[in-house]
Amino acid sequence: MKKKICLAPGPSELYFTVEGHLRAALREGVPSLSHRSRQFEGYYRAVVDGLRALLNVPADYSIAFTSSATEIWERSIQSLVGETSHHYVNGAFSKRYFEIAKLSGKRATHATVADGLGFKVAAPLAEAVELIALTHNETSTGVAMPLTALQQVRSQNANALIIVDAVSSLPYPSFDYSQVDSVFFSVQKGFGLPAGLGVWLFNQRCVEKSLMLQEQGKFIGTYHTLPALWSYAEKNQTPSTPNVLGIYLLGKVVADMLEKGIHAIRKETEYKAAVLYHALEKSSSLKPFVTDPELRSQTVVVAEVGERQAEIGKLLAEKGFEPGDGYGVHKKHHLRFANFPTHSKEQYECLADVIAAL
Repeated sequence: MKKKICLAPGPSELYFTVEGHLRAALREGVPSLSHRSRQFEGYYRAVVDGLRALLNVPADYSIAFTSSATEIWERSIQSLVGETSHHYVNGAFSKRYFEIAKLSGKRATHATVADGLGFKVAAPLAEAVELIALTHNETSTGVAMPLTALQQVRSQNANALIIVDAVSSLPYPSFDYSQVDSVFFSVQKGFGLPAGLGVWLFNQRCVEKSLMLQEQGKFIGTYHTLPALWSYAEKNQTPSTPNVLGIYLLGKVVADMLEKGIHAIRKETEYKAAVLYHALEKSSSLKPFVTDPELRSQTVVVAEVGERQAEIGKLLAEKGFEPGDGYGVHKKHHLRFANFPTHSKEQYECLADVIAAL
């Protein structure tokens, strides 16, 4: 039976080179490798060097690994917030980050808009806000935050730390890292890998803030505090046993992406998104959920389907495409289409043809 193309926004389709790298990893004994070995340190260093080159990450940023991006929500609140955080909420995942801050006992505030809307501009916040949490790409609704809005947040809130959830958008966006202090993602979306690895990028302002909170006697977590992750990252190691296989595979996929070129990846992403949005706008059965083109995600395209969601999903599956269902309250009337580097232009052109024929 022909394998269907997984268009769910995570876990999504594996990057097309992963099978070969996995076979090599098994031959080399990577799954049984000690995380205190020189060989592992080499794999860690390869990922860091590759991500710096691929994403243009500056030298003053450290790169650490966790079990998931969900873990980074909690670790970042623990390690970077003494009292106050502010969250821009426009969907289920940005809302959950806010809720974790509240559950952690912080005085968390939020700016919230309805699903399908987003933030083009940002107002200055109270001077006391320590951390501003931004979701660059809301996976539940397909809304993206313009990079100009990220820059505006920095210009209006110079003293706050700014952290960006880029779980379902990297490696597509070209962030100006001088305008933020931390970015994080997980690998089962844009990097086309099995789930189980979060990647946390953070600058020295984050390290200094966390060390200050620690010196003040604040509880900043246990074995995965940011200072612990940072100190081990300086040695190309981790505080505890990590997903060694995931780190190895990420290094290999990042190298493959570097060979292709980030410029080509970004241009292909934009082309595929344009093809699909055009097909949705012309369709009588599906419509783009995000009506403002400036806020439409390039990497997670969400279609409003209505009562025919199950029927249309089945028709797409018969043609070899498996989109994701809607998320949360939208589960039964949305379809979500991942547009990640592993999805080819030809696949998206075929998908558009199928949608046109519905």
